[in-house]
Amino acid sequence: MGIVVQKYGGSSVADATSVKRVAQRIVATKKAGHDVVVVVSAMGDTTDELIDLANEVSPLPPARELDMLLTAGERISMAVLAMAIGNLGQEARSFTGSQAGVITDAEHGKAKIIDVTPGRIEKAIAEGAIAIVAGFQGVSQTTKDITTLGRGGSDTTAVALAAALHADVCEIYSDVDGIFTADPRIVPDARQIPQISYEETLEMAANGAKILHLRCVEYARRNDMPIHVRSSFSDKPGTWVLKAEDVTKDPTMEQAIISGVAHDRSEAKITVVGVPDQVGYAAAILKALGDAQINIDMIVQNVSAAATALTDISFTLPRADGQTAMTALARLKDQVGFERLQYDDSVGKVSIIGAGMRSAPGITARFFQALADANVNIAMISTSEIRISVVVAESQVENAVRAAHSAFDLGTDEVEAVVYGGTGR
Repeated sequence: MGIVVQKYGGSSVADATSVKRVAQRIVATKKAGHDVVVVVSAMGDTTDELIDLANEVSPLPPARELDMLLTAGERISMAVLAMAIGNLGQEARSFTGSQAGVITDAEHGKAKIIDVTPGRIEKAIAEGAIAIVAGFQGVSQTTKDITTLGRGGSDTTAVALAAALHADVCEIYSDVDGIFTADPRIVPDARQIPQISYEETLEMAANGAKILHLRCVEYARRNDMPIHVRSSFSDKPGTWVLKAEDVTKDPTMEQAIISGVAHDRSEAKITVVGVPDQVGYAAAILKALGDAQINIDMIVQNVSAAATALTDISFTLPRADGQTAMTALARLKDQVGFERLQYDDSVGKVSIIGAGMRSAPGITARFFQALADANVNIAMISTSEIRISVVVAESQVENAVRAAHSAFDLGTDEVEAVVYGGTGR
């Protein structure tokens, strides 16, 4: 048997009882003949509580010290899990991200993994131990400071370790039974997806589906690492994320065109009103945002008015970056000569995703008609080869998700979706 890397989210190790349950699952995997490496998140809401503590102590915590504080949550999880495994008669050794060889850049709070040197993990495995690794963290190659990978970073830790160890599979455990055709909290008849491609999963993650971290899926695709998304609260088969050519189509879903519906309530929209329609001004606006390290999602530029030769440029971005973006753009007003800025943080994004839409005409019309029938107004539109996204009022997001899900017959007659821990992670 080969190496299996298992990652457990915060809801799976939320308390002592949960930790013991997870320990039993890990030991069962070991007894089945596998070498096991485990990556853990912080227990329950520990990370949020640590952030709150930092903000109570300092209105602007230094990034280096905040990373040092936040990594404590995963260190607690790894240690208590190792103890629980020891009580079941198996040796377990816990390692911080830096001890496990997770090397990152120096960007505190959202560091990227640039290398994994898992020598100590390999040694532990060779000696018959179960290795427990703190997720979400690493060490900077240049500064040697402790870094964190951003929210959801434990998923990326797990896949990166799996790739470095040439594992057979990376199992991502949360409190739902897999990836579903929509968020089961909004669509009770959402269907579990048995297998899905990396590309479709990337689109779903990028457009609000929170079951897998975007960078985790990108890492898995680059390294051709199968991901098995499962629940730590049940023994049900989960969802396999694979290369497109390895995905076996579900025989109960005839020629499925759309794999799922994703939504995102974390975006805002900025409109730069009255931009002179001249070469280079759009580039100047986007450069200012890039220099401020802000990722832009959708971009729409209106046709300029003949009488004024002015145009409007609208784009969406993470709501958390809204104030930073407005400040950066305000500095450009004299240079670009636009009239004003408009900021709207009461929007949401709804997307349909499916590799089948490449060769299926009429998908856009069907999607838009479903939204119209649900009285949902579309503010912006963006497409890729396997995705169509719209921006709507935040109050209309749930209606839009249900309408799209129903329009493409994605539901099931049986209730398949159970959120055991209450968070979906």
